[in-house]
Amino acid sequence: MLVILGYIIVCGSVFGGFAASGGHLGSLFQPLELVMIGGAAFGAFFVGNNSKSIKATLKAVPGLFKGSRYTKDLYMEMMSLLFDVLSKVRKEGLMSIEGDIENPEQSPVFSKYPGVLADHHIVEFMTDYLRLMVSGNMDAFQIENLMDNEIETHHHEGAVPAHCIAKLGDGLPAFGIVAAVMGVVHTMESVGIPPAELGILIAKALVGTFLGILLAYGFVGPLASLLEQKLEESTKMFQCVKVTLLASLNGYAPALAVEFGRKVLYSTERPTFAELEEHIKKSKTK
Repeated sequence: MLVILGYIIVCGSVFGGFAASGGHLGSLFQPLELVMIGGAAFGAFFVGNNSKSIKATLKAVPGLFKGSRYTKDLYMEMMSLLFDVLSKVRKEGLMSIEGDIENPEQSPVFSKYPGVLADHHIVEFMTDYLRLMVSGNMDAFQIENLMDNEIETHHHEGAVPAHCIAKLGDGLPAFGIVAAVMGVVHTMESVGIPPAELGILIAKALVGTFLGILLAYGFVGPLASLLEQKLEESTKMFQCVKVTLLASLNGYAPALAVEFGRKVLYSTERPTFAELEEHIKKSKTK
């Protein structure tokens, strides 16, 4: 929603200011220049990226127009799930959660938290390391190193769409110049026409440069920044799980282990100690 609002503000400011200064908006409507700029940019996008990068970018773009799913409620749900799992381990032993981690969709523990269960990446991350804990063949330092490597891989993989969009935005001003040059070439071919008509052709040519810069810095470039922010949010979920499980491996009680995880969250989404405690109590009654 904020993306749409931002686009409206960009368009209103640029085109509104142009119209208020006496400009004619009709002169900026050059669909053929948009075809040249947009077509060349998308062509370069397909040339410069492999199929995995293209698919990842096309999959990521629709999510930019939705609000963030990483809310305080989701974090509290995830930490309540971790508390339940670790409490079960403390009471019944590590082998008691074997069925839960092998089939989390059918687990009575995981099924209480549909918000977390809907994110298969975080569920897979959580169950994989709980499985390693059950095996008992790795110490906390080995698991921490493996977690760090996996989180780093996740971050690099998630950065691909942002990088592709940023490169696309960087190329748009140049393609705007290409469209403008094409317009100048067409104008030079028509030097024999009356000055009034010649001026119209020059104006059309200059619109190409304007559109390339506007699309780059007003529309495409900000999307790359937003993708990076969303990636940071998703990575924070993994860090929260990592810190909580490591605290449990080091012998801390479930309540303290979850508190370790709560502390790594951003302050804007981090629940207070009392809020998390209340949420855990409510989840026990379900």
